Amino acid sequence: MDTESTYSGYSYYSGRSRGSHRHGERSRDRHKSRSKDSRSEKSVTINTPPAEPLLGDSAVRGEQVQDDNWGETTTAVTGTSEHSLSQEDIVRITKDLEDSVGLDCRRYFTRTLAVILGLLVFLTPLAFLVLPHLLWPEKLQSCGTACEGLFISVAFKLLILLLAVWALFFRPARAGLPRVFVFRALLAVLVLLFVVSYWLFYGVRILDSQDENYQGIVQYAVSLVDALLFIHYLAIVLLELRQLQPCFSVCVTRSTDGETRHYNLGQLSIQRAALAIIEHYYCDFPVHNPALLSASKSRAAKHLAGLKVYNVDGPGNNAAAAGLAHSQSRAMIAAAARRRDTSHNELYYEEAEHERRVRKRKARLVVAVEEAFTHIKRMQEEEQKKAPGDVMDPREAAQAIFPSMARALQKYLRTTKQQHCHSMESIQQHLAFCITNNMTPKAFLESYLTPGPTLQYSRDHWLARQWTLISEASVTSGLKDGGVFLLKCVDFSLVVTSKKIPYIQMSEEYIDPKSHKFVLRLQSETSV
Repeated sequence: MDTESTYSGYSYYSGRSRGSHRHGERSRDRHKSRSKDSRSEKSVTINTPPAEPLLGDSAVRGEQVQDDNWGETTTAVTGTSEHSLSQEDIVRITKDLEDSVGLDCRRYFTRTLAVILGLLVFLTPLAFLVLPHLLWPEKLQSCGTACEGLFISVAFKLLILLLAVWALFFRPARAGLPRVFVFRALLAVLVLLFVVSYWLFYGVRILDSQDENYQGIVQYAVSLVDALLFIHYLAIVLLELRQLQPCFSVCVTRSTDGETRHYNLGQLSIQRAALAIIEHYYCDFPVHNPALLSASKSRAAKHLAGLKVYNVDGPGNNAAAAGLAHSQSRAMIAAAARRRDTSHNELYYEEAEHERRVRKRKARLVVAVEEAFTHIKRMQEEEQKKAPGDVMDPREAAQAIFPSMARALQKYLRTTKQQHCHSMESIQQHLAFCITNNMTPKAFLESYLTPGPTLQYSRDHWLARQWTLISEASVTSGLKDGGVFLLKCVDFSLVVTSKKIPYIQMSEEYIDPKSHKFVLRLQSETSV
């Protein structure tokens, strides 16, 4: 009886405590369901491709097509593996989603505060002029010519201030920064304190006493508008002019392929410098191509596959057999080391072969494109003789000649690992653009023979949804000499190092113009 109950407890609980075998059949079933639920709460493993980020952008996955029945075909098992999704991961994902929603809410909240503050600023001078007419109109003195001239001054100054604020502050947002812009926040606080101070003085000295001098009230409103114009000038200096003079030289290096650029930046905070670097990255850096990095990885994998490790301690206990196995393993390791020493020859011949193939594919592509453009010229000459209604538009012409160059272009893009950067639709659009603008075959091929900047390609291939700024210093602090921070996205990161531009001391050296004069004496006996 004890043996049977112990066996049944082991089968139901899979190695859990055996003391529960004394319970009945119903309690065992209940505990079994609870144990399954508790196991399912620990971790869930989702089978994903090994080289794919768990929550990466769909644009990074390339041409892979997701199964429509993924919810039915996904395998979930308990335990641990390379890609696991636990309760902590679910909490982290939920937090990331909440952070993204929080960023949107913060952006709209900031805009709302800016609009409210702007309305307060522009309505305050008008309120100063209107309230005396509404509260004590019978006590006000008549407004003379000078007072009426001040009305015109207030109107034009408010119009200038409105246009200036619209041009400086109400521009389309370029990006969402992780922290608040310090100078802009300080200016907003300064304006708010300034307007509140004017309202307090207005309430104590004008509203309470019901001042009868309306010209003085108008001059008070004019002084407020003048002060607001000076604050706007201060905003231009702090937000725009301060950063124009270069103070730092930053080195930006892409972590995957080592592509490097250098830029000069002014007095900026780390987060605003990061924004400027990202804008330069999309215009200056060539598009990131992960396929070009696979060759080195394949060579490393081939090396590791060629190295075999043998078990020196064999199953037998014979000392002679163990010594023989040990000598054989040492010989194999030495042979693998000699072969590893000659790997540079393999790399040299692989690169030479690859360059030969690229030149061959390029020559075929150039010939095919030139023949296609020659055919276009013949078609244009024939269409000039046709009626206006029968003329083929550039889109139709591009579709007509594209098959003649499609195979050569496809082979070249595959050889240079660019097939995922150019779709057939984008190539046809570019071909139609070249035909419309009467461009040469070389101009058409330049987009495919030379890797262009990141913005040249489709947004699905390069646009990162979010950049992460990693910095030891506060992101609101300014750039410093020797500072390092990272800009990280899904596939790679940009390592940024800042160096302060040195102080240059120039001196002047005066050279007397008379010191450059000389006399040429010719003897009369010479043949000259």
